[in-house]
Amino acid sequence: MEERTGLFSNGVIWFGVAISVSEIEAGIQLASMNTLDSIWLPLVLGHIIGGILLFSTGLIGARLRLNAMETIKSTFGNYGSKFFSTLNVLQLIAWVAVLNAQGASALMGLNLPISFPLTCIILSAIIAVWVYVGLRRSSKITTIMMIVLTALLVILSVKLLGVHISNALPIQNINSTALSFWSIFEISIAMPISWLPVISDYTKDVENPVNGTLVSAIAYTIASLWMYFLGIEIVGIGTTSIAQSILLAGLGAQGVIILVLSTVTSNFVAANSAGESAKAIFNRINPKIAGVVVSAISAILAISGIMDHYIGFLYLIASVFAPMAAVLLVSFYLSKEETGNARIWYWNIFAWLAGFIVYQATVNLDSIFLGPTLLAVIVSAILAYIPILLKNKSKLPNISK
Repeated sequence: MEERTGLFSNGVIWFGVAISVSEIEAGIQLASMNTLDSIWLPLVLGHIIGGILLFSTGLIGARLRLNAMETIKSTFGNYGSKFFSTLNVLQLIAWVAVLNAQGASALMGLNLPISFPLTCIILSAIIAVWVYVGLRRSSKITTIMMIVLTALLVILSVKLLGVHISNALPIQNINSTALSFWSIFEISIAMPISWLPVISDYTKDVENPVNGTLVSAIAYTIASLWMYFLGIEIVGIGTTSIAQSILLAGLGAQGVIILVLSTVTSNFVAANSAGESAKAIFNRINPKIAGVVVSAISAILAISGIMDHYIGFLYLIASVFAPMAAVLLVSFYLSKEETGNARIWYWNIFAWLAGFIVYQATVNLDSIFLGPTLLAVIVSAILAYIPILLKNKSKLPNISK
């Protein structure tokens, strides 16, 4: 009998996923361009909708007992699954590299006596070891790490709030160009959306599919909102530097622990899932070995500085998965029959492509209603539902005489 994971362990995993430098940076970006009053509604709304999508997607893996990329085979076919798996591996390599570089840069701001390249290598080595050991074998250590990290972040939050109040600093716009409601919403929903092709890699092992997935989604949403709030607090004390805010809060060694653990917890999940996606492409691949290789590649990318030019491609790849998830959700929850039909696969790929095109056409438009992500999701979902609707209508009895 396979070993299943409980509610607490899944909550710990997904709480840790959200605690990252990138989420804090997103909060800093919002607070530096907008007044506090204009941020909260779109920020919370984006997280709620993103959390619902995260739950709905993760529940599919939990019920089917399949990893994220395996769940899409019945919707997009074998070749479609391999296509999305390949893109997911590329995306995750990029994300691990970005998070690695962000964490290392923040640590450099604490004036550590080690170089940026060495810091990237150390962070990647920790992730590689964790991936190879495996989540189940390191569950107790993971729990301890998260307790320590949570406690330190509570201290940091309280101290930053104290600095803000004592200095009586209002949160001001550092950038004169304010973001619109839907632009703020887009930055908010972007983070949970980025984990859609990952969550089932962990919910597939939950003991209780509904409760385990729900706890995972709620834990992520709460922690993510907290990280955005931390970013807003940092701007509130008059800086946009995470390292500077840690020093102003009087946290030296504790700040190092915060940055190292927050980088590692998110990167572990991404590197581990890259291994799972690699297995969906080539079944003989060992996911642990693939995850270690991903960690090494991401370190090289982070050190080389290529990520400065890779960000555009990263967002291009990430925009794939919102419409993909929309088609998957419609196919799984609204179709009453197995979609093992080539014609349905082709249509579903078309529905995904339409959403992807909508995203690319609207992503650079200012103040677009609903935002590019939600528009792409809606378009792909409607198109994916059309053949289901037509099939249901054709089965209705003819009662007219």
